Amino acid sequence: MPPETSQSSAPTNHWIVPFSIIIAGALIGAGIYLSGTTPKKLANTQRQIAQIENINVKPLSEDDHIRGNPNADVVIIEFSDTECPFCKQFHLTMKRIMEEYGASGKVAWVYRQLPIDELHTRARNEALATECAADIGGNGKFWEYLDEIFERTNSNDSLDPAELPKIAKDIGLDTKKFDECLGSKRLAGKVEEDKIDAANVGARGTPYSVIITKDGEKASIKGSQPYDVLKAVIDAAIGY
Repeated sequence: MPPETSQSSAPTNHWIVPFSIIIAGALIGAGIYLSGTTPKKLANTQRQIAQIENINVKPLSEDDHIRGNPNADVVIIEFSDTECPFCKQFHLTMKRIMEEYGASGKVAWVYRQLPIDELHTRARNEALATECAADIGGNGKFWEYLDEIFERTNSNDSLDPAELPKIAKDIGLDTKKFDECLGSKRLAGKVEEDKIDAANVGARGTPYSVIITKDGEKASIKGSQPYDVLKAVIDAAIGY
């Protein structure tokens, strides 16, 4: 689902002006045109990239699904829908980002659930399946399961629900425990908590990401931005 117009608020922190300038310069250098860019705010365009905001996102906790070092220089919290074609594309982009920045501890990737029920009737159950994978096998199995869902689905409710227990078996989960967890929907509250968090940050589509610097400053990233663009934003946030 393409992102809608973002909400913005006046920046008040000391780093925002240089951060915005760096991002704008990097993106223009990459061939991305931003109409109406000012030092304090990146404009909303059809190719909108990042918006400096005061974002009320839930802090990281032990309940989060984190790929990489939680104390990384940059944390990217992604709200995603497993049947969203843009999310499938962005998932590959984020995996590439983690290959470049994750091992050195520069970037951490946090995945939060945002199934768009109105568009993808199977996404919520798939989200629940990933939570069951985490509950049974821990953080590593969550990411294995999620990677497999995005690998197997062609998006837009194309994944056969019968694949969910097959994925569990293929990645070595206890299938009896998995079936019980998925059937009972006992982790449905976790999915709903993430959806509430997404609403609080103003996410109106998927993927929607929040990038957080080491100093705790935040910017939103709407949509499935390509690798080069996302890399430019990350490098600006790190301070390269």
